[in-house]
Amino acid sequence: MSLLSRLTHALKLTRSPRLDPPISDRDPHLAQLVKLIADHNAPLWPRLDMYNAQADEYTRSSWLYVAVTRIAEAAAMVPINTYRMDGGKRIAMPDHPLERLLRAPNPTLSQFELLEATFGFLELHGNAYWYLAGDGAPSEIWPLRPDRVRIVPDRTHYVGAYVYMLDGVEIPLHPDEVIHFKRWHPKDDYFGLSALEAAAMASQTDRAMANWNRNFFDVGKAIPAGILTIKSMVSDADFERIKREWLESYGGTQRKTAFIRGTGEIGWQNLGLSQQESDFLEARRLNRDEVFQIFGLPLGLYDKNATQANATVARQTFLSDTIYPKLTRFTQKLTLQLAPFWGSDLLVMPDDVRGNEADLAEVQAARAFMTINEVRARYFNLEAVAWGDASAETIPVMPSPHNAGQGI
Repeated sequence: MSLLSRLTHALKLTRSPRLDPPISDRDPHLAQLVKLIADHNAPLWPRLDMYNAQADEYTRSSWLYVAVTRIAEAAAMVPINTYRMDGGKRIAMPDHPLERLLRAPNPTLSQFELLEATFGFLELHGNAYWYLAGDGAPSEIWPLRPDRVRIVPDRTHYVGAYVYMLDGVEIPLHPDEVIHFKRWHPKDDYFGLSALEAAAMASQTDRAMANWNRNFFDVGKAIPAGILTIKSMVSDADFERIKREWLESYGGTQRKTAFIRGTGEIGWQNLGLSQQESDFLEARRLNRDEVFQIFGLPLGLYDKNATQANATVARQTFLSDTIYPKLTRFTQKLTLQLAPFWGSDLLVMPDDVRGNEADLAEVQAARAFMTINEVRARYFNLEAVAWGDASAETIPVMPSPHNAGQGI
């Protein structure tokens, strides 16, 4: 069954009432604010010209492709866990229906492919959408292309509906059927901001340099633009023949050559700059570095001169400062809009990929003033243990063969 058929079939099902109550029931001032925002924003189509340009840039820019792909693949590798909250304590719920749904979101996608597409759309367009198919608790998840989704503002619920356009057919979607993941945008109430908007200049400049380099070597001849001065007393026919043969051998698709008939021998004068004169390689490295920094890729990940220690630190920085915040944004959205289908006490969290390597000297100094659980939480991002109320000074920082399982 095609996605269009599945969406159309799903809309025929009887839907339960909205999960969120009208804002007017919660706060009259907030209700007025939402009305103003909804009135200010007519039904919104994403900027298709911008989305198309972003997709084209991804397929043509090597640095942009590397940045988006590395983030999407790294995020898709991290396990997603479900917990039940009981009196402030997290209780793991292994193999929860939510986790089973993520593992097999629909008949054509794996969990990795779903998350890769989601984080790829977020990085490239600033928005990603899931359609939740099925009556009641969703039985399938389908990622929706952001350029096909329109948001309909609502004066009482903030979002009244989503509209998905496919092959000229507009399909209205209930807000409870759609999860909208987005990045923060300082100038838009409903759509997220793509990192590519900030990286566009560096990416487009680098692509222009790559095109220039290809044209420079076109037709197999690295001859720069210039002026060819031809000896006098050449007939018009010979002059045109010389021009034609020169351009066929050295012209290239965009290489410019000027021809001048004058006195003296044949001469050549360069007009353009060579790669060395334009500091070509360094300029491309600067463009790469700017793109990577905007997307949060530490330069040490791809620096050929990086030591193993520097590469290890760069990888940990990438996981801690880039991937983990993105996973936090993502799983908190699942807690808010997907987990309630199975209860209001569920919490969705990613595996903690942040490094738990602490400064042992600092830990040693703090042990005399903190409990085991305090040290575990502050320095190692570990949960409390039953025996953790004792002073940390009584337990070694690292477990030994004699106290395995009871080290900090």
